[in-house]
Amino acid sequence: MLTDDRKHPHNTGKLTIDNLSQALFIVNRHAKTAPNPKFLYRLKHESLKKLIAEGKAKKIGLHFSQNPRNSKQQSDVLVECGLYTFHIPPTKSDFAELPHLGKLDDSVRNPKTALSLSQAKSVLQTYTGIKEMEQPPSNRNKNRPYQKPIFKKLGERYT
Repeated sequence: MLTDDRKHPHNTGKLTIDNLSQALFIVNRHAKTAPNPKFLYRLKHESLKKLIAEGKAKKIGLHFSQNPRNSKQQSDVLVECGLYTFHIPPTKSDFAELPHLGKLDDSVRNPKTALSLSQAKSVLQTYTGIKEMEQPPSNRNKNRPYQKPIFKKLGERYT
């Protein structure tokens, strides 16, 4: 059963480990399908780095990545924060200091939470101090006036 704090973490006004881990979960979930996930992943990574530095989260070990980039094998660092676990890219020292846990266990899942992406971003931005830069309009053709298409007969050249 979810406590009231877990159902509505944004109502508390305090930045607790529970609130931060839930916000991280929402940001991470949305980043996987976002059209421009760069900011969301940066927010997640910086939040986790700060939580680890403050001792509120800890690195558990290394997992083989489910989606390796250019190599056949790649490892990610498993980080535990409250009731949630996350993956972040490893540093060189992580390979020497952390145990390798092998393949990711698909049966382990993070608990569900009811929090909107805007609330989650707000919590993490308050915690880290990172601000989202305004994105330029994605459609550059909006400012260009309409130009009728030119059709040429087969064999004629465009000049």
